[in-house]
Amino acid sequence: MQPKGKNNQILLKALLAIQTLVLLIYTIIVNLNDGGNFAKVFFENVVSINWNGQFSLDFHCYLLLSMLWIMWRNRFSISSIIMGIAANILGIIVFAPYLIYLITKEKGDLKKVLVGDR
Repeated sequence: MQPKGKNNQILLKALLAIQTLVLLIYTIIVNLNDGGNFAKVFFENVVSINWNGQFSLDFHCYLLLSMLWIMWRNRFSISSIIMGIAANILGIIVFAPYLIYLITKEKGDLKKVLVGDR
């Protein structure tokens, strides 16, 4: 029997992997149906001042926060800037695999996952 913490890591990694796969498939389908101009949809939603706009703006704040965290955690290295921008644009499709990588690399130590070598 594995320790409880190890089981939690497995569940978290599984959740992140499922989120990545579902969003990747969903994104491909939306792109095929509606094209890739997501920025136009985002800005139209935001300027509409309705719940779609509120959700889009709130979600984008999360994306910006994830981008800044990736960059900060890695001391604003060139690779972290590229990864952060990718996470800002692609969301969980980039962010979840990055978290899986960090959880594995840091052997489940969430302090190290969050702050790196600081």
